[in-house]
Amino acid sequence: MTRWYYARYSGLGALGTIGLCFIGILFLVIIFVVLTYNRLVQLKVRIENSWAQIDVQLKRRYDLIPNLIETVKGYVKHERGTFEEITKLRTQIVTGTPQQKAKANDMLSGALKSIFAVAENYPQLKANENFKALQDELAGTENKISYVRMAYNDTVMQYNTEIKMVPTNIIAGIFNFTQQEFFKTEEAEKENVKVEF
Repeated sequence: MTRWYYARYSGLGALGTIGLCFIGILFLVIIFVVLTYNRLVQLKVRIENSWAQIDVQLKRRYDLIPNLIETVKGYVKHERGTFEEITKLRTQIVTGTPQQKAKANDMLSGALKSIFAVAENYPQLKANENFKALQDELAGTENKISYVRMAYNDTVMQYNTEIKMVPTNIIAGIFNFTQQEFFKTEEAEKENVKVEF
């Protein structure tokens, strides 16, 4: 009876070990999937937060621009086209999609450079305290926009890299994590500003 008992239960022992190994591997796979999914969600939320930070700075600039235009208008009567273009772009920054906002932002940066270039030719305007204060505010805002754009692009790069790497790409595919777009500079913003009188 002892041999029969030993033979019967030693087989279950091997089967039990295989079962425990299978359960252990399954548990590790589930942990990996959960941790990977959470990491991708975290990166996606960071991207959304970074975009919200860009939106905040664009709104800040949006609010400063009318004051700048009103200050400059009194000195520069013949720049009406530039003012109208800035007003149009300003509206697009608030109402457009992220891609439209990015494009309008780039174009607006160029238009603002034109205003500051024009101001160089008007010493009274350059000396105006309101203009100086607005110029400083806008310069600070432009620096913040530049910083948050870099932070956004860094987060997008990290996220896009994660969803392309093996084995994370499998989890990303299963849960439909898709590649995000970078906040790119338009070619027009890279060119020198031309001011004509």
